[in-house]
Amino acid sequence: MNQIINTVLPKGIDYKAYRQMIDNLLEQGKTTGNNHSEDMLHYTKMNVVRMNRLDKKTVIQDEAKAIIERISSPQTWLVITEAWCGDAAQILPVIHKLASLNPLISLKHVLRDENEDLMNLFLTNGGKSIPIIIILDEKTEEIIGHWGPRPSVMQQIVINRKNDPNASPYSEFILEAQKWYAKDKTRSIQAEFVNVFG
Repeated sequence: MNQIINTVLPKGIDYKAYRQMIDNLLEQGKTTGNNHSEDMLHYTKMNVVRMNRLDKKTVIQDEAKAIIERISSPQTWLVITEAWCGDAAQILPVIHKLASLNPLISLKHVLRDENEDLMNLFLTNGGKSIPIIIILDEKTEEIIGHWGPRPSVMQQIVINRKNDPNASPYSEFILEAQKWYAKDKTRSIQAEFVNVFG
């Protein structure tokens, strides 16, 4: 596991570079990965709008802030993501704001489809769901923990939909998911992610 992570880490880019990469790809009529269909481009464009909004409006809760500020040894938070992923758009701005609270935290982003060996270490119920945030101790190179691909309530909604033969069309589900995230105001993301730190 450590060998795979150490191979991937040098490819990691910070949040600003990740956002710039997405903008550059969209200018070329592309997104991350190999599927550049109209649907995937539409999802990516919507995600940029969501991330812009969350960058401006996310407020970190006092409890989460205190936990992150207490981190006293260098860490790397390695995020597995893709630009078209709706959950990633809701979660990554929050993780970026949390990481920004402590200079000992280095935040890096890598793409799922370019790092299959890494993704296969962090499957969710056998699937390659993202985003996944892997927390590494920089001194020992050990994995402290990981979180993702989404808050537990939303994860259960996804599972229920997969098991429902009469589930609504995917386009309707996306709207339902976005409404849930908007109502939650990133509270679940913050609470569940910082819970990794005990």
